[in-house]
Amino acid sequence: MYTWSFAPILQASDLFLLGAWITVVYTIGSIALGLILGLAVCFARLSGNGPLNWFAQGFQELFRCTPLLVQLLWIYYALPLILGIDIPNWAAAMTTLSLYAAAFYAEVFRGGIVSIDKGQSEAGAAIGMSGWQVMRRIVLPQAIRRMMPAFINQSVTQFKNTSLVSVISVADLTYMATVVNGQTYRPLEAYTAVAILYFVILFPVTKFADVVERRMRAGN
Repeated sequence: MYTWSFAPILQASDLFLLGAWITVVYTIGSIALGLILGLAVCFARLSGNGPLNWFAQGFQELFRCTPLLVQLLWIYYALPLILGIDIPNWAAAMTTLSLYAAAFYAEVFRGGIVSIDKGQSEAGAAIGMSGWQVMRRIVLPQAIRRMMPAFINQSVTQFKNTSLVSVISVADLTYMATVVNGQTYRPLEAYTAVAILYFVILFPVTKFADVVERRMRAGN
């Protein structure tokens, strides 16, 4: 019978903490970049410009309809062959995660914006507001409330997605579990510890998303 022992895992706690920190950094960085690019893609979809709309939609479909792992491997291994340059693993990881996040955030933003009654935009235009003023003062404040639960849930998914960067040797939480397993030969305890850490970090976030959604429904 297998005997559990977390003592070797606790001795390597510094590695797990470092991996958790790196995971958080990649999550926050890719969310920030994904938000900026996602907003640009969203407004391109809503611009009414045919070629711009098609390009933005093509970008979304490309990253939403292919596995993140395949995207990560392609950008790290294949793209350097096309460009003729070396891409560091950290840059490939951050780029892939950010592009992937942008494709999904763009749809979250677009869904929130188009859910607002067009009559409100027309009313704003009728009193002399510009298109940007209507968007900033009328549409976005309401749309942000509606898109917040979806945004939080997608960000939780983004945090979990960072575990894939370990395949290109980025020292995230999952990669550190592999390192600890190689040192201790305790795969059960090592990967259980990783699962617990992910749960401890993400469970409060998911509960926060539930609270936000309930408040939105109450407000509506």
